[in-house]
Amino acid sequence: MADQNSSMSGVNSHLEMGSLEGRSVLELEDESLSSPRMISIKTSSLDAAPRRYFCDVEEISCRCILRRAFNSIRIVLLSDKLNILVLCGPLAILVDKLTSHHGWVFLLSLLGIIPLAERLGWATEQLAFFTGPTVGGLLNATFGNATELIISMYALRSGMIRVVQQSLLGSILSNMLLVLGCAFFGGGIVHSNKEQVFDKANAVMNSGLLLMAVMGLLFPAVLHFTRTELHFGKSELALSRFSSCVMLAAYGAYLFFQLTSQKNMYSPINEGESQDDSNSDDEEAPQISKWESISWLSILTIWISVLSEYLVNAIEGASVAMNIPVAFISVILLPIVGNAAEHAGAVMFAVKDKLDISLGVAIGSSTQISMFGIPFCVVVGWIMGRPMDLNFQLFETATLFMTVLVVAFMLQEGTSNYFKGLMLLLCYLIVAASFFVHIDPKSIQDKPKKT
Repeated sequence: MADQNSSMSGVNSHLEMGSLEGRSVLELEDESLSSPRMISIKTSSLDAAPRRYFCDVEEISCRCILRRAFNSIRIVLLSDKLNILVLCGPLAILVDKLTSHHGWVFLLSLLGIIPLAERLGWATEQLAFFTGPTVGGLLNATFGNATELIISMYALRSGMIRVVQQSLLGSILSNMLLVLGCAFFGGGIVHSNKEQVFDKANAVMNSGLLLMAVMGLLFPAVLHFTRTELHFGKSELALSRFSSCVMLAAYGAYLFFQLTSQKNMYSPINEGESQDDSNSDDEEAPQISKWESISWLSILTIWISVLSEYLVNAIEGASVAMNIPVAFISVILLPIVGNAAEHAGAVMFAVKDKLDISLGVAIGSSTQISMFGIPFCVVVGWIMGRPMDLNFQLFETATLFMTVLVVAFMLQEGTSNYFKGLMLLLCYLIVAASFFVHIDPKSIQDKPKKT
């Protein structure tokens, strides 16, 4: 009986505790409404506890933000040995402020832009993970040419129209001969036991757009050199502005066609559905988030803009100091720096047997420059009051025409090997040597007179 009583008392105590716990949740709240003591206790507890809580959360969030920022900086700036050249940018600004050695300012600015252009392409690829292959390919083509467009805008503002024309022309030549040639050659060496294939339809479409760009540049040049203008000095400029508007409209239609009709144009055609599962494990994952990618794109674009101003201002002095023609600097040196991201990316994808992506980067960038970059500069020059036109002079226009023909013949079979890449590289060497000995008949150093 004693044991039963003790057990019963234990059960009752547990029931009482349970009832008190229940009352603490339900009934004690009602009691607190009528009890001043409970009101004061509850108020004081509410005043004290949340302050500690929010303080801790704020400290933790600040710590997480700082840790994430340092990790992003480490990934973007400290993960590649090439990024040590970023220091050349501040050195170029310092040399420009302290001395008048334009050769060193040009060289340091050029070296400083190389890793920035590469990181700009890398940040675009990171953003492409969140946008899909089609939009990612278009972003890569757009931001891959951002360096050339930024340099062109500064040169146009300074009245250096020939530098604008020749740098944009050099970007097209570099992408079509140097970048695509290295991609074909590198992919052909690694996969020497087979011929690499790519989508012939897309290559033909891009070749057609490039021929349209050649047409837009050819007619103003022919009109000028045959002296058949209706109004001398005016018809040529008017035709250039009209043709530029037409080319921009064509490029807009091209983008619409890509986004609506060619959903998988940047995917390798030799990857069948049976290989999707095996390749999905090998795909790379993004190293930074979407908003970090957007932030770095903005930061890198601003820094490239700053260095581009010093680069453009030092071109003429560097040409005299290094005894190198301005045409060679504009057509060869500047585009090689600006196409650093496309160069590395195209070769990397070709080695991985993703030749369609390499072709999209190289030819897509050339199409973007010829159908958007050049007409855009003409329209911007129109707004700024600069006589920027599509008359690239006879020598430059003939070089572009022959380059487009050679590349179109190389792409007509839809296959690639290392020998085709070697021929494209040798063609680029011929072009580089030609511009080294070429004398520009139109003075590059003439700037609009200030009134």
